[in-house]
Amino acid sequence: MTQVPACCGRKAPPPVRLARVAGPLLLALALLGACAPTLDWRQLRPDGWGLAVALPCKPASHARQVPLAGVPVELTLMACSADEHTFAIASADLVDPARIGPALQALSEAARANVQGVVEAEQPAQVNGMTPHPAARLLRLRGRLPDGQAIAEQVLAFAHGPRVYQATLVGPRADEALARPFFDAIEVLR
Repeated sequence: MTQVPACCGRKAPPPVRLARVAGPLLLALALLGACAPTLDWRQLRPDGWGLAVALPCKPASHARQVPLAGVPVELTLMACSADEHTFAIASADLVDPARIGPALQALSEAARANVQGVVEAEQPAQVNGMTPHPAARLLRLRGRLPDGQAIAEQVLAFAHGPRVYQATLVGPRADEALARPFFDAIEVLR
């Protein structure tokens, strides 16, 4: 992963919680970063992802095999926690472009199920350089953690070519003030 210095004074988005397929991994990462109260935005370009992203804290990165839309894939996750929120971005190369739609739907549904959430708002995903697809979505959810605590989540699922991405912000607020800097900084590199 190549790290590019953050802009001076630039505020970055809060930590995220990933979809159910990577829920336990994301939860562990969130707990590790729970003591990081400030937002220290940094630009990242994960190797092999073809993507630039900004995170408000130093992320941990993990990869593991998960079933996605019925097919095992290696899902790589980068996540960190700051300001009581978890920010995460995950990616998987599906190889077969025909699997993009089912994979994007599975990522969105897994994120909703992960917090036993209700969709409050949904709209088409808009990421600079993404491959347009009707299943690419931005969801705003309200749900509960396993301990019953109320939680808010925003999830952005999109693709470029045969690679799918999921950016997630989860925490007590997960509002636009936290989500916009995170989601708006995501850019597919050409």
